[in-house]
Amino acid sequence: MKKSNQFVGLPIISIADGAEVGHVKSLVVNPKEGMVDFLTVEHADWQISVRAVPFKKIVGVGEFAVMIEDSTSIFDLTEIPIANELVQKKITVVGAKLIDRKGQLIGEATEFFINEDTGAILGLELSLRSKKVILSSEQLITYGRDLIVIKEEAQLNFLDKAESLLGGAVEVEEEVAVSVETNELSEFQEKQLKLLTGRTTTKDIFERNGELLFPNGTTLNKEDVRKAQEKGPAVLAELSMNVVG
Repeated sequence: MKKSNQFVGLPIISIADGAEVGHVKSLVVNPKEGMVDFLTVEHADWQISVRAVPFKKIVGVGEFAVMIEDSTSIFDLTEIPIANELVQKKITVVGAKLIDRKGQLIGEATEFFINEDTGAILGLELSLRSKKVILSSEQLITYGRDLIVIKEEAQLNFLDKAESLLGGAVEVEEEVAVSVETNELSEFQEKQLKLLTGRTTTKDIFERNGELLFPNGTTLNKEDVRKAQEKGPAVLAELSMNVVG
């Protein structure tokens, strides 16, 4: 299970070519199915057309990248009418107000959780007046552009933790998130640290906003790797694919 914001910015890697073929720009939600049906793809060479990869074409979603078999898994939206239709609906989920069948305003969706194997939306994180809670997708009736309608009894079924949506597997992810916030490196981050420390960049490494992080020829120290970890998986993936030594 992953949060929606863990997808955005991830490199998309073609297994057949062993190359990056774009970045995830946004998630396209199918409101009738309660699924993420497509990921739109950003690429510097595509200035006009909008392209997307169907979720069913994704081989895997990891910490560093979204993996597809080859570049033929990416389609122009003009070739997929349903995808274009869904994009036009602009169902973003995050920022939508939640209202129940009786017309009572409950709160606002601040995040949503996705099964990275199927694209199914498992639940939402809600911001209430005094706290944040989790709500299972079983309590949702309708996804709209600005409003999400939920069942009347939904307030009786709020959850305290995202792990309750899926069980123990999510607990590990939450523990990792806590360890990052407290600067305690997880086992996975320790491996990243050992793998990248002492290696030298073979190109300039930039943030998504264009800021230069590591010039070509930088020999990475532990502080550099930790800085990259803080910048997120997209920066780490770019760094990992462009070092030697």
